[in-house]
Amino acid sequence: MTKGILGRKVGMTQIFSEDGELIPVTVVQAEPNVVLQKRTLENDGYEAIQVGFADQKPVNANKPATGHAAKASTTPKRFIREFRNVNLDEYEVGQAISVEAFQAGDIIDVTGTSKGKGFQGAIKRHNQQRGPMGHGSHFHRAPGSMGAAAEPARVMKGKKLPGHMGSVVTTLQNLEVVKVDAERNLLLVKGNVPGPKKSFVKITSAIKASK
Repeated sequence: MTKGILGRKVGMTQIFSEDGELIPVTVVQAEPNVVLQKRTLENDGYEAIQVGFADQKPVNANKPATGHAAKASTTPKRFIREFRNVNLDEYEVGQAISVEAFQAGDIIDVTGTSKGKGFQGAIKRHNQQRGPMGHGSHFHRAPGSMGAAAEPARVMKGKKLPGHMGSVVTTLQNLEVVKVDAERNLLLVKGNVPGPKKSFVKITSAIKASK
């Protein structure tokens, strides 16, 4: 069954393992999440739990969000996601999920919104190569041929062109939990995770980890 928790990316640091190896880690702060709702086959057509993280200011919460949170005896949350493939019998509405659900050595998937890069050219955005910079070349950093001019007389779908880069939902798979600090509600994840500092992330058990 899947384990999951929502958290906030704090930043990166490094720690030493027991054998002296230096490990770069990302620190994720995950105060206890609250189970807001249980999705069932009878009512929703699928099974899942809805989890909320980070209290929202009352002035920013509308009446539906306030009423929905009140059913779980909690306050409205800023970040709400669902976890599927869970055992519904293990969860109750209003229950708290802490970082102790994970242990050091667990393999996880982390989903977040990647950093926005603004408008970028085809070389940076799609990892294309530039043309020669000398010998009379007039092709340097352009996106390349646009296709036939007569037929179909338009740019083909899927052509990799300059445009907005980043700020998309991204998942990094098979990351390792190096340390769990239950006292400070911290998860230390080996390597990097998507998104800038203070951004929200969703952590679940890895779906492609080797058995």
